[in-house]
Amino acid sequence: MRTLRLLLGDQLTRRIATLTDLDPDHDIVLMVEVRAEATYVRHHKQKIAFLFSAMRHFAAELDGEGIAVDYVRLDAPGNTGSFTGELERAIARHAPDRIVVTEPGEWRVWEMMQAWRDDLGLPVEIRDDNRFLCPRAEFAAWAGDRRSLRMETFYRGMRRRTGLLMDGAEPVGGRWNFDPENRKGLPKGHILPERLGFPPDAVTREVIALVEAEFPDHFGTTEAFAWPVTRGEALTAFKHFLAVCLPSFGDYQDAMRSGAPFLYHALIGAALNAGLLTPGEVCRAAERAYRTGAAPLHCVEGFIRQILGWREYVRGLYWARMPDYATSNALAASRDLPWFYWSGETEMNCLSQCIDATRTHAYAHHIQRLMVTGNFALLAGIAPAQVEEWYLVVYADAYEWVELPNVHGMVLWADGGVMGSKPYAASGAYINRMSDYCRSCAYNVAQKSGPKACPFNYLYWAFLIRHADRLGDNPRLAMPYRAIERMDAARRAAIVAEASRFLDRLGDGAPVGPPSTEQGTLDLAFPEPPTARRGARHQGDQTVSPT
Repeated sequence: MRTLRLLLGDQLTRRIATLTDLDPDHDIVLMVEVRAEATYVRHHKQKIAFLFSAMRHFAAELDGEGIAVDYVRLDAPGNTGSFTGELERAIARHAPDRIVVTEPGEWRVWEMMQAWRDDLGLPVEIRDDNRFLCPRAEFAAWAGDRRSLRMETFYRGMRRRTGLLMDGAEPVGGRWNFDPENRKGLPKGHILPERLGFPPDAVTREVIALVEAEFPDHFGTTEAFAWPVTRGEALTAFKHFLAVCLPSFGDYQDAMRSGAPFLYHALIGAALNAGLLTPGEVCRAAERAYRTGAAPLHCVEGFIRQILGWREYVRGLYWARMPDYATSNALAASRDLPWFYWSGETEMNCLSQCIDATRTHAYAHHIQRLMVTGNFALLAGIAPAQVEEWYLVVYADAYEWVELPNVHGMVLWADGGVMGSKPYAASGAYINRMSDYCRSCAYNVAQKSGPKACPFNYLYWAFLIRHADRLGDNPRLAMPYRAIERMDAARRAAIVAEASRFLDRLGDGAPVGPPSTEQGTLDLAFPEPPTARRGARHQGDQTVSPT
């Protein structure tokens, strides 16, 4: 029997289910670079270059094993530009008896695969993705018909199931979660480690030239491309993280610094989501670092929680709740995404720093994603679909299975509390606590109102006032709502009006900086929001992805 085995561009793992029973004497592995997958959103140039280069390197490795690989390049004559079209052409070339493929990471491709069973005239076997530690069916059984799904409960179950950081039936150190130890800001003058990058080889340089020629108007630049594009490079990068960064990762994983996009983060999200690394192996390696005394427990647990907890959790939630999950909009957010999300042209320094780094590296770490770009989108009431498309476009590690739940549920609270018990809203105080961004900003983070006030301050309070009917009885927001109750109606109206003026300027396309005309200021001696004191947490740095 001759089998045509379609390998998707984010399934670059030798032990992927598609390849487990491959017969090199008869079977053909089909890999295709198709325009539809590069353009269904206008992906960052580095993401396209990373995937095409990684695919070409992986195909060469398979070929080196004596496996027949039918590799269709983007610019190959006759390339139809779609998975379906290339499958049909490959069937005509090879006359296989059946097709084998591993389930995809996105709902739209899953629906496409269902159609293949009816349209291609051959048996199509769709296998479970064996790279993940929690199969889709197992998560669905756990989720059942629960109204809300909390990651912490799921995470503890996964720790028990895998034995990671367990001493028998109990968690190592007597605690499941060392989150309180993961919230330090960088000390002034703290020297960060140099990060390991990989200069493009001949294959990658060829791909980058192709991307620049074929997708010139896509977001981002390729000049700083340094992603690992082979398993060997990805392992080298991860070993560097284990030795150099993991011992301090937990302390500073929420910190931010101007001009320092990477800090102590692992930077493995792109490799992990494309299959060059697997979640089980990176979690076991991190656990060994703790067991051998190479890294402290709170750093190792913080890293494992992001992979074993958040990454597996958001993937399970995505498949358990799609397609309806993507359409919810609990806070009725409807504003358009401001242009500065693409241009970076804003005098809000925190946003400018994060967006500029994203354009340059196709990367930002999880607090930048959640508490800067995401927090602004939440407070401004930007339409979920527009925010979600932006996140899917701009990051090299972004795939809908990980991007959508993180952004829809965690960042925007558009699911109404399925994922998180409250919105992760914060004023400028949180950003000031966790970064140096406010020191060089045109706005003053200490001012609550007026032309020089940090917009996050009045946007935060206006957000709470606007959604008091929905959020006012949330016990985790009791403190700020008590402060709002103490305000008179005029003060509340003034806050909402100031926020509306600012947001309307965004809609007008005006430069995002302090207005030139003076406006009256209010003495708003509000308490610091609870999120600023306790720290904001978001784990899935696979695209919203700390790794």
